Amino acid sequence: MASLRMVLVSVLVAMAVSAGGVAARPLVGDGGAWEDRAPLQTSRPFNIAHRGSNGELPEETAAAYVRAIDEGADFIEADIEATKDGHLVCFHDTTLDDTTDVADHPEFAGRRRTLEVQWANVTGYFITDFTLTELKTLRAKQRWDFRDNSHNGVSPIITFDEFIDIALNAKRVVGIYPEMKNPVFMNKHVRWADGKKFEDKFVATLKKYGYGGKYMSPAWCAKPVFLQSFAPTSLVHAAGLTDSPLVFLIDDVTVRTEDTNQPYDEITSGEYLDYMKKYVVGIGPWKDTVVPPTKGNLLGTPSDLVAIAHARGLQVHPYTYRNENEFLHFNFRQDPYAEYDYWINDVGVDGLFTDFPASLRRFQEWTTKKKD
Repeated sequence: MASLRMVLVSVLVAMAVSAGGVAARPLVGDGGAWEDRAPLQTSRPFNIAHRGSNGELPEETAAAYVRAIDEGADFIEADIEATKDGHLVCFHDTTLDDTTDVADHPEFAGRRRTLEVQWANVTGYFITDFTLTELKTLRAKQRWDFRDNSHNGVSPIITFDEFIDIALNAKRVVGIYPEMKNPVFMNKHVRWADGKKFEDKFVATLKKYGYGGKYMSPAWCAKPVFLQSFAPTSLVHAAGLTDSPLVFLIDDVTVRTEDTNQPYDEITSGEYLDYMKKYVVGIGPWKDTVVPPTKGNLLGTPSDLVAIAHARGLQVHPYTYRNENEFLHFNFRQDPYAEYDYWINDVGVDGLFTDFPASLRRFQEWTTKKKD
């Protein structure tokens, strides 16, 4: 394993250099002895790097995760999906169109088709139609044009194993926060020879690397992990396979659960969270459902979701905090620090998914110094 890690680190350094200056900062190293690593901080809300430092670099790439660790993220977050030949990879969408250069590969032109994804017809190049070898020929690109596009065409898609190895090679303890992404779609379009389900393969990968243990147990603190999903049945199934902490993701008020077809009002009720707390330690709601904005892009009246969750001993980790003016509500005066302050000190959340982990880290360090 040590030699594998050293090889991976060399690859990451080379990728970082080619990505235009990422290597100018200290990168993750070969880790050293576990007992020498600085522990995970648990005294303030968790800084969760959403798809890595994807405000700066293309999402879900090794370079984005290395950058996030360098910038002080407590956890690096990944969406996990399956390839045609059953490998687990880090990727958000069911289609490759928006965040890779697949359209520039004429050899794959015939792969574009239309499939149903969560009751809607979607057209594109589906990740489940590509083998891992084929996916490795693609290169990632930024999702939005208003972000830095100079790193497009550099980084390949990485596997779940490669993602884990990045965290395990960090010079301090860094947690991972992988999502069982689109499990209904994955189980419909990918079959494993041993008859296992997507969720089984997901948990087995974590166990292979020694992840396990209840929240805040010595085993968990050594290798911190939260498993997340929007699908309640996937979480219940995973809870029967591992004692690692699980988080129930909650989508917009208009979106029903992909597996049980339940509406937002039902899954955020006290009664339903009483049921889910038998399996999960927290919820991950979209922040605009916790404090719905007005049509004029101002903060509206906060919901009672945080209070309902906290009353049941559940953590609340909302998503996603993005620093650009395109995403900030007018109340925050184009100041991401004002947004962090509101959510941490007024709303009282326990962790934040952010596209800019360096910004959140600086805010938390600055406010901690002020209190001291």
